Amino acid sequence: MPCPCGSGRTYDDCCGPIIAGAPAPTAEALMRSRYTAYVRGALDHVERTHAPEIRADFNRAEAERNVAEVEWLSLDVQRAEEDGDAGTVEFTIRFRRDGQELRHHELSRFRREDGHWFYVDGDVNPKQPPRRMVKVGRNDPCPCGSGKKHKKCCGA
Repeated sequence: MPCPCGSGRTYDDCCGPIIAGAPAPTAEALMRSRYTAYVRGALDHVERTHAPEIRADFNRAEAERNVAEVEWLSLDVQRAEEDGDAGTVEFTIRFRRDGQELRHHELSRFRREDGHWFYVDGDVNPKQPPRRMVKVGRNDPCPCGSGKKHKKCCGA
C-alpha cells in the first residue's frame, strides 16, 4: 500500500515505522509521518511528537473531529531544511471538508532532542520577505561592471 504522505514509498517502508515509535531520521520524515497519522487516525503519534513544552496544548477532541470530518487529499513538501538539531519544513496540505476542497499552507519548525524530532510550532500561510528593487539612475555606473554609464550600457 502506498504511503499517504506522497513519498512514493510503501507505508511499511516510509511512515509506518515512525508512527509505530521509531525515531524519524529527518524533520521532513517526521512531518510526513504526522500527516500520515492524521490520514490514518493515529493521533497518539501526533501528540507524542509535539515538543514537550507544547504537548499540553494538543486538543485531542479537535484532532479527532478533523480525522472524522476531513478527507485528506495530498501533502506537498515545498522545502525542508535542517541546521544541526533544528529543522523547518514548508508544506501544503490539500483536504476536503463539507464538500469543499481546501488547503493548509504552513512553515513548521522542528527540534531534535536525544535523536528524536519534535514539532515545535508553525506559521500558517507564511509570507516571503519582500523583494527589494534597487533603481539604477541613467547616469549611474552600470551594475554589470563595464565601467560605462547605465544609459550607454545595459539601460540602452
